[in-house]
Amino acid sequence: MLERTTIHNPQELFIHQLGAALTMENTVEEMLGELIEEANGSELKKQLRHHREETQGQIRNLHQVFQAIGHEPDEQPCPAIEGIEKEGQSNLKMTEDELNDAVILAGCAETEHHEIAVYENLIAHADAMGQDDVVALLRENLEQEQHTLGEVLKATVKLAGRQPTRR
Repeated sequence: MLERTTIHNPQELFIHQLGAALTMENTVEEMLGELIEEANGSELKKQLRHHREETQGQIRNLHQVFQAIGHEPDEQPCPAIEGIEKEGQSNLKMTEDELNDAVILAGCAETEHHEIAVYENLIAHADAMGQDDVVALLRENLEQEQHTLGEVLKATVKLAGRQPTRR
């Protein structure tokens, strides 16, 4: 049974959401390691390795945010990223191996959209609390996620143009 946490004010809510973001990024970092193994294309493997390095930097940024607000990094549940991970694993199991790259890219796009929403929300809260240094760190993560989404979508279009259609 989950222990229920009571959140009393916007600062506590921000800290909780920040902890969920940390869980999200740690989960993504682990998933990327697994996806590198599952990917077929060398270009996709390279992109996944690069994104994994960026994700490690984003985790460091989140640790700096915790430090800036005077709190120890504390992971909180992130059910959304768990769901995206489960869906991706399920999709990889039910498709032919030659479709792995398409499945991986679809999961990456979903993940990036979620991460972008998380960072936009955190930035809005940090900005409202006057935490300019925190906003800068979170904006750095957001801009990387937006860039990665663009790269994922380009790779998806490129891959879709090469996929033979079967009936």
